[in-house]
Parts: sequence; C-alpha cells; structure tokens
Amino acid sequence: MKSLSKSLTICLFAVAVVTAPQLLAQTTNKAPAEKKSSTEKKEPTEKKQASIPFHGNIVTLDKNARTLTIGKRVFLVTSETKIFKSDKPATFADGVVGDYVTGSYKKADDGKLIAHSVYFGGKGGGKGTAEKKKETTKEGKDTKS
Repeated sequence: MKSLSKSLTICLFAVAVVTAPQLLAQTTNKAPAEKKSSTEKKEPTEKKQASIPFHGNIVTLDKNARTLTIGKRVFLVTSETKIFKSDKPATFADGVVGDYVTGSYKKADDGKLIAHSVYFGGKGGGKGTAEKKKETTKEGKDTKS
C-alpha cells in the first residue's frame, strides 16, 4: 500500500512538472496582446489644456471684434466665455477701459488667446489682490514712520 501511494505521488508530481511550463507559456503569450491594446487606447486620448490666469487694467475694449487688451495681450471673448462683474453675471458691454480685470484663458492652436472667464473689477469684486497688497504695504510704511 505504501509503495502504491508513493508511486501515485511520484506520477502526479511528474505530471505537474511536465505541464507547468506549458501553463506558464500560455499565460505569457496572452500578456503582450493585452499590453498592445492598452497602449493603443492611450495614444488617441488628448490632454485637456489648463486655463491660464491673467489680471490687469483694460487698455482697449473692442465691442465689434469682442476683444480685450490687457497690457500687451489681446484676449478674444467668445460666446462660451463666462463674464462677471461684482460676482454677478455680466455682459461684454459692462467692461470699461481702465477697469481692473481678472480671468483665465486658453491658448488656441493658431496662437489666439481665448478668454475662458472674465471678472470686471477683479474676482470677488473691488480691487485686485495685487492692488490690495500695494495699499497694505503703503499703509504699513506710513504708520511706522
């Protein structure tokens, strides 16, 4: 009985050793095919461009061309541009030359700067944070003198 169980165990072990490389070979053949399909899926997807912030005073405001000039940059305002004034929805006509403005834009393939959002008077209304910092530092210097 011992020799029978011993020979049966040896036979099972031999079968396992012989079939193990075949099982491994089959699994490794499937892996490269899966990798190719995942690589193919990643290539066509495009990354979305992040919005770039801007701020400054309006130099020119062309209502016909729907453009804003802030400093040396010209921003195109489209129908998708979100426009606000004092934290309330506004129109392009609400902008005034010389007003402080903040917002964000995306650069188009042709080099145009497309405004994503425009906040006349700055985001949160009133003066922009850069102007507030300047006033705070001036006031701080006056009180120390």
